[in-house]
Order: sequence, then C-alpha cells, then structure tokens
Amino acid sequence: MAREPLARDLCICVCIYILLIAHQSTCFYLPGVAPEDFWKGDPLKVKVNKLTSTKTQLPYSYYSLPYCRPKHIFDSAENLGEVLRGDRIENSPYVFKMREPQLCNVACRLILDEKAAKEFKEMIDDEYRVNMILDNLPLVVPIRRLDQESSVVYLHGFLVGLKGQYSGIKEDKYFIHNHLAFVVKYHTDPELDLSRIVGFEVTPFSYEFSVKHEYEGKWNENTRLTTCDPHAKKLVTSSESPQEVEHKKEIIFSYDVEFEASDVKWAYRWDTYLLMANDQIHWFSIVNSLMIVLFLSGMVAMIMLRTLYRDISKYNQLETQEEAQEETGWKLVHGDVFRPPSNSDLLCVYVGTGVQFFGMILVTMMFAALGFLSPSNRGGLMTAMLLLWVFMGLFAGYASARLYKMFKGTEWKKISFGTAFIFPATAFAVFFVLNALIWGQRSSGAVPFQTMFALLLLWFGISFPLVFVGGFVGFNKKPAIEDPVKTNKIARQIPKQAWYMNHVCSILIGGILPFGAVFIELFFILTSIWLHQFYYIFGFLFIVFVILIITCAEITIVLCYFQLCSENYNWWWRSYLTSGSSALYLFLYAVFYFFTKLEISKPISGILYFGYMLLLSYTFFVLTGTIGFYACFWFTRLIYSSVKID
Repeated sequence: MAREPLARDLCICVCIYILLIAHQSTCFYLPGVAPEDFWKGDPLKVKVNKLTSTKTQLPYSYYSLPYCRPKHIFDSAENLGEVLRGDRIENSPYVFKMREPQLCNVACRLILDEKAAKEFKEMIDDEYRVNMILDNLPLVVPIRRLDQESSVVYLHGFLVGLKGQYSGIKEDKYFIHNHLAFVVKYHTDPELDLSRIVGFEVTPFSYEFSVKHEYEGKWNENTRLTTCDPHAKKLVTSSESPQEVEHKKEIIFSYDVEFEASDVKWAYRWDTYLLMANDQIHWFSIVNSLMIVLFLSGMVAMIMLRTLYRDISKYNQLETQEEAQEETGWKLVHGDVFRPPSNSDLLCVYVGTGVQFFGMILVTMMFAALGFLSPSNRGGLMTAMLLLWVFMGLFAGYASARLYKMFKGTEWKKISFGTAFIFPATAFAVFFVLNALIWGQRSSGAVPFQTMFALLLLWFGISFPLVFVGGFVGFNKKPAIEDPVKTNKIARQIPKQAWYMNHVCSILIGGILPFGAVFIELFFILTSIWLHQFYYIFGFLFIVFVILIITCAEITIVLCYFQLCSENYNWWWRSYLTSGSSALYLFLYAVFYFFTKLEISKPISGILYFGYMLLLSYTFFVLTGTIGFYACFWFTRLIYSSVKID
C-alpha cells in the first residue's frame, strides 16, 4: 500500500517537470548561428528572399519582378530544407553602413513596360509580400494592436503594393511600395564599441511606402529628388502622391535607414519573432486538453485494470476448483487470437513504416524542445526530419522482419523491399505531381532537378540499404517471438456481432479521442504552415505527442478488449485501423480549415493544399496506427499469458 502514494507522487513530479520544460522551451533557444560583431561604418548587406502570398501558396523569386538589381546576382548557399520550402536567398542593391543613418538613397529608376506593369498588378492582387534578410534576421513590419496599446504584432515582410482609389473616382488603382524606411536595431558592447544586430524592421505609415518621386531636369546619376533630399534633410511624408503602377510609368525606388539602440541582447533577438499574440489562449487550451485527456486516460486505465484483474482471478479460480464447464468471454478465443491475419505481409510493412516515423518524430521533437532546431537555422527542421527518416529505416526493417518472422514467414527480403518502397514511392509520386504543377506556374517552390536527384539518392542510397540491414538482423539474428498460447488448426467461427461492435463503427469511434488530443495544436501547426508564421513551441508539441501516444494506446486496448469479449479474434488489422482512423478526422479538419481560415482562390493552390494535407494525413495514419497496434499487441500477450490455458 505504501507504494501507491509513492508512485502517485512520482507521476505528479514527472508531469510538473514536463510542463516546466514546455514553458521554458517557448522562450529560450540555442542559437543556430554564431553572432557577428560590427564596428561603426562596417557594411551591412541586405539579402532578398522569396515573394510569398497566403492567397496562392506559390512562392516566387524576388527578381521574378523587375525590382532593382545589383551588378551581379549571387545565390546564397541553401540547405535541403530551404530548397524544399522554396527559399531563394540572393544579394540585393540595398547596402547599409553600421550605425550610419541614410536618407532618401536611390536604389534605381525604372520605366515600366506593359509586361512589368501586369506582373506587379497580379502580385498586388494576390497580396504578395517581399521578404528580406539582414544578419540572418527576417524583415518584419511592426503593427500596433488597437485593443492593446503596448502590444505590437510583427508581420513578416512588406506588401508589394496596395489597391486604392483617388477621392471622387470609383476605379481601383494599383500603388507600389517603392520607398522603404528601414529600422535596424542593434545592441552595443560598451567596452569594445562593437555592435550586434538584434532587429530588422520596416516602419509602416499609410502610403509612405508608395511615393511618386519628383525631380528637376533630366534624370542622371547625380539628379536630386525634390520629394526627399538627404542634403536638406527633407524626409518623405505621407502627404506625397502615391506611385501608380501603369504602363510607361516611371518608378524610382528609394530607401531610408535608421539605427536604433536596443537593450535586447543577441541571444534573445528571436524572442520578438517567436512571441505569439494569443499565447495565453494557447497555454490555457493546451493545459485544458492535457487535463481532460489525462483524466479520461486515468479512468480508462483504472476500469481496465479492475475489470481484467477480476476476469483473470475468476478464470484461474475456476480452473483450480475444476468448476469451469464452459469457457466464456475473451478466454474462449485463446486458440485463435494469435492466428496470422489476412494480408499479414502488408501489415508488417505498415508497422515497420510506422516505427520509422515514430523514431523520426520522437528524436526531432526532443532536439527541437531542447532548442537545437532554432528558426535562425533556416530549413534546419525539415533537413533534420528528412535525414532522421532516412536513418530510421534501420528500425523499420527490423520491426517489420521481426513481426513477419512471428507470422512464420520465410521471404524476409520481400518484406524489407515493401517497407523501403511502398510508403516512400506513394509519397514521392504525389510530391512529383504537385511539383510538376508548381513548375508549371514557374514558382520558386518547384524543387530543382538536382534536389530531386538528392532525394532519390537519400532514398535508394541510404534508406533502402538500412531497411535491408535492419530486416536481416531482425529475421536472422533474433529468435521468433513465441505466442503465449497455442493456435488451433481449425479457425473458430465468429458469432454475429452487435451493431456497435461492427468493425466500421468501432474503427470510426476509436479515432475520435486521439484526434481530440491534437486538434488544438493542429490549428497552430496549420497556421504556421499555410499562413507563413513561425512555430517554435515544441515543448507544448512534445506534451501533445505524449498525450497522443497514451490516447492511441488506451482507446485501442479498450476496443480490443470489448472485441475479444464478443468472441471476435480478428484484432490485428482492427487495432491498426482503430487509432489510425484519427487521420480521417485530421483530413476533415483540414477541409474545414481550408474553407474557414484560408483565402485560397486559385485551383492550383487548392490542389497543392489538399495534396500536401493528404500526405500529412497518410503519415498520421501510419504513425497512429502503429502505436495502436503495438499497444494491442502488448495487451493481448499480457492477458493471455496471465491465465491458465489447458
């Protein structure tokens, strides 16, 4: 009896510790790059990234529009994750000098032809945003919230332009943001007078971004603008006429640079970008979900333990007193419960693939929660997930071969081939079709041939061999898993089942609870993906992942127990599909999210959304199905090894 309070206290301490880690991981990270110090007057080179839009979800290269170009355009080195995200980082004509303000610098002058004017108008219609980078910090636009005076929301990048109307005219006009007022925030070491960049912003003032510049005489390199003059310290004001986008219109691109000292240290400069406007709602939602699921899990576990304990005690007592004339309940099917299922080869393949995804997600979340996958390391999260998935092929091959050997199979190479091929081939085929559609739109999101070749090399060159190595070890170096009871030669007939024990009904019911454990966090994940926001609350996500494992395991065990009590021994595939059915609810929620939260109007963009969400749901099915299968596998072996079978 003394052990129960000790175990309860230990469980409470572990839960509190996990919550503390989750809370701390939202405000602390390990930087992904080393800090760079600047002396006063050192050049600061601004880089440009892709143009993005939440309406189309199709990124484009910055220089796909006729913006000002430097003499030579250089691509920055990009990792695999950056390329897959559609990032195209290049140099720009914007060059600052540390702690030296600049006024009304002219970047270039353009005369729009018909094609350029049309491209700008299309980008303005689709609300594309321009993304820039300075010292690995993305450019943001600070917007003060109207409901809270001291609260500021940061939007990533600035709009290409706006649509508006002149007073008295109903026709919409297109205005381009051709004047940029940059603010560079820095933190200075008072002893060495060295500075580090801790913020990169563009100050928004109505139409101040859009200014129809004027000048006297003919244009040349030494022409002074009359709308702003650095020599006379004349600034651009919002009263100036905005710059229209029309055929044969002259556009002069200019910018101001202001430097602002900040108390924020370099190690905490990303806190501004990672701060969520609704963090309190997020925190209370997660805690509420955690408490509800933990309560339900505790109730289910208590009921199951008490019920099973009573059943096992009754069965053993009846056997010892020789009073059992006829077996009833789940013990009645002991001779068929471990009979290999139909399509057992495919089950082995999917279980192995699920183990591969489970290992990848678990290791990724552990490193992310500890802060190693910082957003400053652009594309690092996706690169880490791809590499981990490839190397987890070793465990996938091992798990599928071990299960296959238990089913008395002999062709382990066939199972290893299926494990290494079926899911990746399906995912690659969908990805290839979607990539072809993106390529047809000439978007920078299209994966180049070299990257496609690198993905195939990772698949066939590393993942394939590792799956076969794991399969060889699992099949040839390990003994077969022995069943706790013998299987009858003739299969027992399954009695007619009640309507609520129908396989379709029980499978659909089983997916509700796992989905309910993650749907709140799923909203934030979808928002970060499709609305181009940072997601860095991996501490919360790790807790949700643990809750998902518990709920998948327990709901599968409960339904498996009811199924066995109704003398239905076909639990292998049903255990996989019960928890895996949560993927169906995930996809339905993705459909709901598409029509309620997104403003996608183009058919190609809709196809991309549903294509990628279908892949995500398929992955979720394999992951949750494997968790439920192993939970039910452990449960059946436990209960049938605990009773005396003649």
